[in-house]
Amino acid sequence: MVLLWIMAGVAALFFVWIVSAYNSLIALKNQTINGWKQIDVQLKRRHDLIPNLVESVKGAMNFEQKTLTQVIEARNKAISAQGVAEKAVQENALTGALRQLFALVENYPNLKSNENVSKLQEELVSTENRIGFARQFYNDIATKFNIVQQVFPRNIIASIFGFKAVELFEITDASERAVPKVDLTLK
Repeated sequence: MVLLWIMAGVAALFFVWIVSAYNSLIALKNQTINGWKQIDVQLKRRHDLIPNLVESVKGAMNFEQKTLTQVIEARNKAISAQGVAEKAVQENALTGALRQLFALVENYPNLKSNENVSKLQEELVSTENRIGFARQFYNDIATKFNIVQQVFPRNIIASIFGFKAVELFEITDASERAVPKVDLTLK
């Protein structure tokens, strides 16, 4: 009889452990989804600001239509991208197009002094920072979720209930990994 109670106790503890492991996986999965949604919110903000910036500079940059077209095309591709990996590639392309646009704006004194253009640039830079923080949060929680799924014995629970590893945001463009060159020499 005592053996039966011990076996029942062990079975109950095992059941509680399974429920606990499953619930922790669900919690991490939901935090990962929340992290992705935070990135999505900031990307939407960025995508909404870009047409306003393009419209603000369009009149003064008539002969720079190629750059403006590249920014809009990159924005459209970024909006339609699916999945973390494709989204990262398209967002990096958009960042490059925006950098090129900002560099051109610097060559136009009337645009540099335009309050609307300056404000939009400032908003985009602020949004870029928010995106960076959101990506960092997402990668942190996604990494934790992936680790929990791979560590024994929770990997058994994860595989039984069909949990899958999630993708991380990564630098896909080799030029993004390049160390910026700083030259402080006076010429």
